[in-house]
Amino acid sequence: MSVPKINLLSFNGNVRTLHLGWIAFFISFFVWFNHAPLMASIRDALDLSDQQVKTLLILNVALTIPARIVIGMLVDRFGPRIMYTCLLAISSVLCFFFAIANSFEQMALARFLLGFVGAGFVIGIRLISEWFPAKQVGLAEGIYGGWGNFGSAGAALTLPAIALMFGGADGWRYALALTGVIALIYSGIFYLSVRDTPKGSTYFKPKKMGAMEVTSKADLILYIIMNIPMYATLALLTWKLSPVNLGLLSANISIGIYIALVALFAYNVYKIIHVNSEVLTQPVPELHRYKFKQVAVLNLAYLVTFGSELAVVSMLPLFFKDTFDLSLVQAGLVASGFAFMNLAARPGGGLISDHFGRKKTLSILLLGLTVGYFAMSQINSSWPLIVAVITTMACSFFVQAGEGAVFAMVPLIKRRLTGQIAGMTGAYGNVGGVLFLTVLSFVDASTFFLVIACSAIVILGITQLLDEPAGQIAEIMPDGTVQMIDVT
Repeated sequence: MSVPKINLLSFNGNVRTLHLGWIAFFISFFVWFNHAPLMASIRDALDLSDQQVKTLLILNVALTIPARIVIGMLVDRFGPRIMYTCLLAISSVLCFFFAIANSFEQMALARFLLGFVGAGFVIGIRLISEWFPAKQVGLAEGIYGGWGNFGSAGAALTLPAIALMFGGADGWRYALALTGVIALIYSGIFYLSVRDTPKGSTYFKPKKMGAMEVTSKADLILYIIMNIPMYATLALLTWKLSPVNLGLLSANISIGIYIALVALFAYNVYKIIHVNSEVLTQPVPELHRYKFKQVAVLNLAYLVTFGSELAVVSMLPLFFKDTFDLSLVQAGLVASGFAFMNLAARPGGGLISDHFGRKKTLSILLLGLTVGYFAMSQINSSWPLIVAVITTMACSFFVQAGEGAVFAMVPLIKRRLTGQIAGMTGAYGNVGGVLFLTVLSFVDASTFFLVIACSAIVILGITQLLDEPAGQIAEIMPDGTVQMIDVT
């Protein structure tokens, strides 16, 4: 049976939900990165040092890693409608807190808490997967992710002008507060306008809360192993804020955080084993099994795609400024091409996956990403600027199309666990961003791009372990009957 094309000019049915979803994600990213274009004004108003500015940037991504895991569990349990409404409403309060902060300590706390907003992405992944069939889910998720992700660029393009419009020394505060007002208003609109599923469909929920369900002993071990890098990354962020680096945290507080992370990891392992205790005593029927290696491979693929994007957009303006002796404004405009590619590249990656095979598409895009970053490692002042820009945008296409290809597969693994799978995969994107930015702090830009290219080659090899989603997945209805869901 043929599937109707997605008519983006429509505002009915599943396309209506898609539009309402990506707008929610756009606003969450708009709020999450509202500080970036106003940082110069914030720095001057509070007389912040360069070290304090760097600390705020680090704190902005710190909470997102655990938040995406937790939000993934909650959205599977309570549904996207409730969770996006709550996330936007809470983020509005945090925006107001950040806008009225009068000290670095207050700003640091507000920025840390605002990292929670970055988990909004996970909610929409589950929502869109409920409304679109397998043959369209790649494109739909790509539109959701690509257009929503543009919220950070939207903040950069509009907030400085809004601050100037308000005028005065506190113009930046009013601009920040306005983002909170927008989030609060849209939280109400979203609650009144969105349903978790189409009419007559069932919203499948996990049997247990606290950890992802797996279906074999080997998968249980792999799941525990795949949790280690997330805690290690939080330890790395603590090290960056410790006395041996930025010096925001005292030695005692740093040690306390390390101990807390070890304790949290131990508790997480306990919850994983507790939730999956039945797997240790009796085999899961073949009909209800899924392979956790699918999740693990997609985690790593998103680490090198979205993780590299997070890192590159953070350093690209300065890279172009120093390499080609541009002004800050010129460098910002040139570097913005990397983010602008999101509008078409991420939906493009999903669309190609839907039509030409998901594993094949992801493999080709990872190969293109590798070549792209290798080419960027060769850029120097002898290159014509236009060639450097074209090379950067070509690399960006493969990066963001790769992100679309990853999330074209995430909803096809196990429907009732989609939020948790998306949360873990999204968290790995932040892990990649932290790791690559840490590498950048030790090497020059050329070596930084080469490290990403080499990482992509390794992950391309690992991607060959993926199984192409095919056939059907089984979910149990509330009345105990089994429903088969097409994933081909």
